[in-house]
Amino acid sequence: MRLDRRPGLVILLLVLGALLALLAAISVGSAGPSAGDLWPRLIDGSDPLASTIVMQLRLPRALTAFAVGGLLALAGVAMQVLLRNPLADPYVLGVSGGASVAALSAMLAGLSAVAVQSAAFGGALSATVLVFGLAHGQGGWTPTRLLLTGVVVAAGAGAMVSLLLAAGDPTALRGMVYWLMGDLSWAGSPVWLLLILAIAVPAGIVAARPLNVLARGDVQAQLLGVAVAPLRIGLFICSSLMTAATVTTVGAIGFVGLVVPHLIRLVVGSDHRRVIPAAALAGGILVTTADLLARTVLAPRQLPVGALTALVGVPLFLVLLRRAHTST
Repeated sequence: MRLDRRPGLVILLLVLGALLALLAAISVGSAGPSAGDLWPRLIDGSDPLASTIVMQLRLPRALTAFAVGGLLALAGVAMQVLLRNPLADPYVLGVSGGASVAALSAMLAGLSAVAVQSAAFGGALSATVLVFGLAHGQGGWTPTRLLLTGVVVAAGAGAMVSLLLAAGDPTALRGMVYWLMGDLSWAGSPVWLLLILAIAVPAGIVAARPLNVLARGDVQAQLLGVAVAPLRIGLFICSSLMTAATVTTVGAIGFVGLVVPHLIRLVVGSDHRRVIPAAALAGGILVTTADLLARTVLAPRQLPVGALTALVGVPLFLVLLRRAHTST
């Protein structure tokens, strides 16, 4: 059965997968009652501790992980259309690098978690403005100019991150490294991330036709009446804001925005009416699953979420890629 001919079935399966991933993230943990005992205690209200663990710890973290995965996947979809480059991801334009420099500087200064998140958001926006200004030269933007500018800014930020890690206090090094690889223990309320995701998905579906045309090239998009320059600026701003929101909240979780869009296109095709909701669901499932493994595999120690997203996603992507080649 060709799944790309049954997009409704794919979306339904992803919705069920998202519900199962969230249910598993709520039910399983390193503390509190086992999964088998948890729900009876929640239902009859006999264990206030179980309710506290679920409502104040596991549920907010699971929803944050799902929203982060969905936003990173959507940012990856937008960036690959904007740059017309299958290797583009949300971090390629230096947003993560700017956030990392600012956040690590705040950590070295001994600031609070709120101050670190505020610094990360400011650094991400600063990197966005810098890339936007440098790439908009004579004759406007081109995907190549934008990509090269972002790569250079990201490389400079990476060098500064290395210097901060080398010169920093050894006692703070572990927390800094975990932040760089993604750490959901920093996360607070998931409400604003879920709100951004709830706005981004329907907005992306509405803009699916222009995205489909732009992905084929600027000339064809202009011939079909698409306002290319405003659309490219909008894609750049939206993808940067979604990336900044996730990096500010949980640090840099790589791989999601690069591979999830490819994986979804292999399954449902290239129509963004299908790609956008499917990518949001698949990204959420991936990060939620990776976070569950990160906090349970070696409990009470936690593993970096970014490393596990790669371990979970790479084999799945390679299997699907092989199946796509063999079926053509």
